[in-house]
Amino acid sequence: MASAEPQPRFGQSVKGLLSDKVSCCSGDVIALTRQVLKGSRSQELLGHAARNMVIQEDAILHSEDSLRKMSIITTHLQYQQEAIQKNVEHSKNLQDQLKHVLK
Repeated sequence: MASAEPQPRFGQSVKGLLSDKVSCCSGDVIALTRQVLKGSRSQELLGHAARNMVIQEDAILHSEDSLRKMSIITTHLQYQQEAIQKNVEHSKNLQDQLKHVLK
């Protein structure tokens, strides 16, 4: 009977160790699951950030193109202003000549 007593203790200790090991492993699985979820969330956030950056890049390129077009329009308007000023000067000269002729 002396040998029968250590076996239940040994069996109980094995069950206890097994239970501890199972709970430890399940805790590790839970921690791993949390980490995977964090990683997938990080990937999702990085994907959103990348899409937003592409949208901003397109907006910047569009703004650059608009500024280039506005610069060209400004140059053309300056040429037109100079032409108008020359025509006004010519018309003043013509008016003076007409006044002189009509006198």
